Amino acid sequence: MKLSYWVFPIISGLVWFGTLLGLLIHWVVDTKRTKYASMQGNQSIAYISDVGAQKLKPLFVVGCVITTVFLDLSFGFDRWLRHKGRLVPNTTRGEKILSVLVIVFAAIGTIGLCFLSGFDTARHPMLHNVFLLLFIVGYLGSAIFICWEYQRLGIKHREHRVLRISFWIKLVFVVVELLLAIAFIATNFLKMYNTAAILEWTIAFVFSFYVFSFYVDLYPAVATRHENKIMTPYRMEEAPLHKRGH
Repeated sequence: MKLSYWVFPIISGLVWFGTLLGLLIHWVVDTKRTKYASMQGNQSIAYISDVGAQKLKPLFVVGCVITTVFLDLSFGFDRWLRHKGRLVPNTTRGEKILSVLVIVFAAIGTIGLCFLSGFDTARHPMLHNVFLLLFIVGYLGSAIFICWEYQRLGIKHREHRVLRISFWIKLVFVVVELLLAIAFIATNFLKMYNTAAILEWTIAFVFSFYVFSFYVDLYPAVATRHENKIMTPYRMEEAPLHKRGH
């Protein structure tokens, strides 16, 4: 378990999971499930944003920023390692376009998550909802495009099982989060605020496991840490293919 690029998604996931757990425990244990002013009349379960707008707002803001910084580093290093050939590279125009779209939508998600924590629901409800939408659309879109990218890579490089594993993990995330997001929007529209709050907490915790999944993508770079090695399905070759005698 040599330290390498895989530590970035682990740090990001742990910070996000810890932030959510800290907010939830604070609301349940410390405040005895208090009803905040930002909560609706028939709402007894607080949204993440309700708790994050109060005493623990600094924790919420810092947690969101650190999460996005390390997650974006994970995205960036994944692109860089593929460009350098230390991970299975993108070789077609379509794969490269998908790679760019992954980064673009991740940036949108980053803006959404960072700004929704600062523009809290208690003081800036409209802006908060806009940035919440950006967060969901950004990272969900990024996950869709990375699934598409890995599906294309997996077809061409069937010997690299890690691509199929990562594809299925992220596909499950996309399906689950999309269904939860639809249910969250619907329950908000129907003013079923307690159900919507439970769905929001669930969406956020599931997002942690999506972040952790980038460990699967980046860990193979441990085996290609030396420039004179390339990754093959079963073993490491000591020299690149173009330097061999055939």
